[in-house]
Amino acid sequence: MKQVFTPYKNTSVIFVCSFLFFAFWGFENAQAQEKTTNAEKLGFPKGKKVLLLHCDDAGMCEEANIAVQAYVLKGDITSAAVMMPCPDAEEMAEWAKTHPQADIGVHLTLTSEWKTYRWGPLTQAEKVPGLIDPQGKLWPEVRDVVAHASANEVEIEIRAQIDKMIELGHRPSHIDTHMGTLYGSAEYVRVFMKVAEEYGIPANAIDLSDPEVVAYYKKAGYPITDDVIDILKEYRLPKLDNFSSVPSGKTYEEKRENFFKLVQSLKPGLTEIIFHPSIVTDNMKTITNSWQQRGWEAEMFSDPVVKQFFTDNNIELTNWTEIMKRFKQQK
Repeated sequence: MKQVFTPYKNTSVIFVCSFLFFAFWGFENAQAQEKTTNAEKLGFPKGKKVLLLHCDDAGMCEEANIAVQAYVLKGDITSAAVMMPCPDAEEMAEWAKTHPQADIGVHLTLTSEWKTYRWGPLTQAEKVPGLIDPQGKLWPEVRDVVAHASANEVEIEIRAQIDKMIELGHRPSHIDTHMGTLYGSAEYVRVFMKVAEEYGIPANAIDLSDPEVVAYYKKAGYPITDDVIDILKEYRLPKLDNFSSVPSGKTYEEKRENFFKLVQSLKPGLTEIIFHPSIVTDNMKTITNSWQQRGWEAEMFSDPVVKQFFTDNNIELTNWTEIMKRFKQQK
């Protein structure tokens, strides 16, 4: 029987929309083992906190595209990933083609979580029946995908999404996974890493060589099997040391302070922190009840207070394009 991955229960909550399998573990304050971090392997200084600030959900709607494009044009954030099955994906991919400074990848999408704003796969339905719910859209929850879709169907669809962006004239700088679906089973992880290596496009894979990390995820109930550990051990492209998402807050100031606490609690190394910027419109309010958090996230990284925080705390920012450049130089 296929093991079902079930942490996603309320898809209207911002963390569920964005939360990936590799949840942030730095708040545990466990004693770090002395080892070379993945940041150091890429040539960053020893003991350095290196952040990859990443806009998820580009292409989902016009409001998301406007927010992401504004960040890139101002130079505040350069890294984002596009949900290729979504209504405004083509516009975002075509924009990326004309803005080479942007670090734009594919947010591999196998779920459609919103009640009134939904999408189906790029692949013809008869080729991926396990990915499609009774309404003809992608399943709303990760556990539904894992229960119904084969690894072969998943591979067909994620290749279609990558190929679509390439056909539109932009080669993605990276690939990652919407709602963490591709970490829902070992079979999915295997396909995810295989496709990344075949295309030469890095996936957001975390280093599971530290037993503390493995123990933490197992205790939290995530499906880290020996197969998953082995797959990630053999993965030949760059890996992350940590992964997290921007915390929520009741006010913008509280949200910003929660973000500062998160960064301060991180261990040295390469950490990707995801967020979901969007301008606030009446339409956005009908799509998701996380619209306020997303609106604040469209402001946060242009905030002079946040920029000063990075300077004061000796934080270095990077993106997937730089990571791959450093990776190739280290080989």
